[in-house]
Amino acid sequence: MNTLAHLEPTSVWTAFEELNAVPRPSKREDQVQAFAVAVGESLGLPTDKDAVGNVRITKPASPGMENAPTVVIQAHLDMVCQQNEGTGHDFDREGIAMYIDGGWVKARGTTLGADNGIGVAFAMATLRSKDLIHPAIEVLFTSDEETGMTGALGLQPGWIQGKYLLNIDTEDDQELTIGCAGGIDVTALGQVAYRPAPVEDPLAYTVTLKGLTGGHSGMDIHLGRGNANLLMVRLLRELEREACVLVHRVEGGNLRNAIPRECQATVVMGAAHAHLLHTTFARLSSELTREHASTDPLMECVLTELGSTTLEVLAAGAQQALLQAISACPAGILRMNPDVPGLVQTSNNVAKLKIHPDGVEVLCLTRSSAESEKMDAAHRIAGVLNLAGLTTTFAGSYPGWEPAPGGTLASLMRETYVDLFSEEPHVNACHAGLECGIIGERCPGMEMISFGPNIRGAHSPDERVEITSVQKSWTYFVEVLERLARLN
Repeated sequence: MNTLAHLEPTSVWTAFEELNAVPRPSKREDQVQAFAVAVGESLGLPTDKDAVGNVRITKPASPGMENAPTVVIQAHLDMVCQQNEGTGHDFDREGIAMYIDGGWVKARGTTLGADNGIGVAFAMATLRSKDLIHPAIEVLFTSDEETGMTGALGLQPGWIQGKYLLNIDTEDDQELTIGCAGGIDVTALGQVAYRPAPVEDPLAYTVTLKGLTGGHSGMDIHLGRGNANLLMVRLLRELEREACVLVHRVEGGNLRNAIPRECQATVVMGAAHAHLLHTTFARLSSELTREHASTDPLMECVLTELGSTTLEVLAAGAQQALLQAISACPAGILRMNPDVPGLVQTSNNVAKLKIHPDGVEVLCLTRSSAESEKMDAAHRIAGVLNLAGLTTTFAGSYPGWEPAPGGTLASLMRETYVDLFSEEPHVNACHAGLECGIIGERCPGMEMISFGPNIRGAHSPDERVEITSVQKSWTYFVEVLERLARLN
């Protein structure tokens, strides 16, 4: 504790450190929701929690600013929980261990939770402030943003009343985000046939892919980083073709919104032909590391012999069907936006893969800023996986956020940025899923902007937040609040 106490703005870093002492994995947010409620009640401010875990805290306007429109400050309480192999962090019981490295705040071997903890810290600092000039404020802390946006989806119409909403969940301090992609969870499940390994003197091996860069499956999907699940299937498909490798199990990835960084398979090979496995694996691993040297420089492909085995393996037809279907599954960038240069319109992340005697599981997150295209991509994915005998379902669909660049809030925030920093901000839409689209459905007419400080490596243990950028964003935020307070 107090690792960040000397940083400016003190109120924000203090709040962030307090927050990061509280465990807050998605869908297990009781502790952080209680923490948020306690903050509001300790300040004597009206504080409520709804049925889905959203917390609302209201604060009156500064004296003389009572006639200005109410502003909603919104951030989500949960965080993505990823860690490096061997870290041993218990996200359900332990807070985040932070340190300062040059101009950045980082975590020791885990995600930092700056996404969206910095936004929560901004809101907490505003609630606690005694000297900021601001209109009436509704702070909205939403729950479970990272794994389904169920907090925003469960928000009841009329629960918040503000005219303008500031979503502090963007990861570049030069950007003002005015639109985002929608998303849908695609889940394929099924059973698969196994058999005794049809070889003499069977040997078991583990095939491990690790050390990939990973990252946010929306914001980083255009960077071409390796997907450990898909690369493993590529390895296994080629090992099957060239060395007749038999697959026992495959397991990789865990979160839909994180590009998978690790995957491991257990395979079986007849001892008399084991040299084929070693030779083919050496060539394939060399190819993969060379292809991904720029995007995933720390990637490792490891083959480990386990010795004699009695493990069963996939039936011949089942192995071929699964590997081919997953290989053919639409993944990565599916289409770029034809009207906005550089913006991904539609993508898919093959986020989790499990092939096991107990069953098969393939989890995807499909995103698009075009609703019809999102659903078309989901059905294409389902069609491919269904051909392998899996049953595919859709869940957690949420809408995109239609840009409104000409609104009062967008104009005010652009002008404020130019006045403070003497440069134009990048007013754009993003491929990540933000809660604004859902909130906008429940609050018709509300104008919304998403912004925030420089955060890099979100959804991976490389996550970090830039110290000077937090100060810049806070200065900007404070000025925006004051200008909004002076609106009539």
